[in-house]
Amino acid sequence: MSLRNWVLALSAASMLAMPAIDAAQAEDSIFVPLFTYRTGPFAGSGTPIANGMHDYLTMLNERDGGIGGVKLVVEECETGYDTKKGLECYESVKPKKPVLVNPWSTGITLPLIPKAAVDKIPVLSMAYGLSASAKGDVFPWVFNPPATYWDGFTQILKYIAEQEGGGIEKLQGKKIGYIYLDASFGREPLPLIESLSKELGFEAKLYPVAAADMQNQSSQWLSVRRDRPDYMILYGWGALNSTAVKEAVKTNFPMDKFISIWWPSEDDAKGGGDGAKGFKTLNWHAVGADFPLLADIQKYVVDTGKSQVADKSKVGQVLYNRGVYNSMLIAEAIRTAQKVTGNKVVTGEDVRRGLESLNIDEARLKEMGLEGFTGPVKLSCADHNGHFSTFVQSWNGTAYEKVSDYITPMSDKVGPLLDADAKAYAEKNAPWPTRSEACDAS
Repeated sequence: MSLRNWVLALSAASMLAMPAIDAAQAEDSIFVPLFTYRTGPFAGSGTPIANGMHDYLTMLNERDGGIGGVKLVVEECETGYDTKKGLECYESVKPKKPVLVNPWSTGITLPLIPKAAVDKIPVLSMAYGLSASAKGDVFPWVFNPPATYWDGFTQILKYIAEQEGGGIEKLQGKKIGYIYLDASFGREPLPLIESLSKELGFEAKLYPVAAADMQNQSSQWLSVRRDRPDYMILYGWGALNSTAVKEAVKTNFPMDKFISIWWPSEDDAKGGGDGAKGFKTLNWHAVGADFPLLADIQKYVVDTGKSQVADKSKVGQVLYNRGVYNSMLIAEAIRTAQKVTGNKVVTGEDVRRGLESLNIDEARLKEMGLEGFTGPVKLSCADHNGHFSTFVQSWNGTAYEKVSDYITPMSDKVGPLLDADAKAYAEKNAPWPTRSEACDAS
């Protein structure tokens, strides 16, 4: 046989052998893909989250040998925060039988919602995506704990009312600006804003920012200066956040009245210099690395060179810890699925059951090394979100510090709107698949 033919034959034999190797790996491992974006205009937000997610799961492999004795196969797919690329990532990982997917983009999440029930792959859109997907009776394959964008907006409104010295009646007559990414993410709360502004009597001023103009918001902030809103609310991502903070400082907008949903990082605030002190965001978990679990991540992953963290001081920052929180949900869903089903190597269907049975109480948080890091998380068949409380944190010039008690969402306002939106979604996308099992009325 000629050398050329021998090489071709060897290559063909190797290609034939690869599926067998993959199948063998699949039999004793759990595949967890991570949709990430470490490049592009949103990399400033995407990179620390990707690091936190990756490092937590890697730590479980290194320290514990995986979950329940089963190794995790963790694979990143770069989306660039682009919906088309995100869907390409989904199609590329689907044949590998992922136990769930994390789109990390509302734009990617939305087209995956109809696919989830068909492909039997749960979608975990942690605190983003379609708010109405919190309704587990309508969206059995989609989970968005611990709070929806609609919850977050009402929590900010309650905080504003408190600053004005009372309850939500204090919103009457106020002018509240909303500056947001003009994409699925930023537009998601618009129906709620329209409804609540009429009901509660505040004037909403909208300042959309196109993705292409994230670093050029001069026209929006000229309008802010003209309109003179009493408060500004930010729903931004990537470079939009840092630019908004800089423009607010430049415009002399009072930073203690500039409040964001939970996405701005330390770097976003630092960009505004000393003038950014007082800028506020929502959060639901601690900032900092002074937790046993974070110490284990440092020991088993960062210190051993298995992390992509370029600067160790980034471990414990807000978005790194957000990624840790996300992977905590993944890991505990898998662990719960193993317990509920009795299967060690779980499937997407198993993990869906695990998510619906998720109950991370204070004792479990302490056992994991996360005591004081966040509050308990409990989901159910009907409630795939929890609508948990958040708190306000303020930028002090070097770090975020907690400046409020936990704030509950306006459940009486949000609940009926979510019900209506979920129903409208199902009707618009009819025939919409029903649950294979009904949720217990209790």
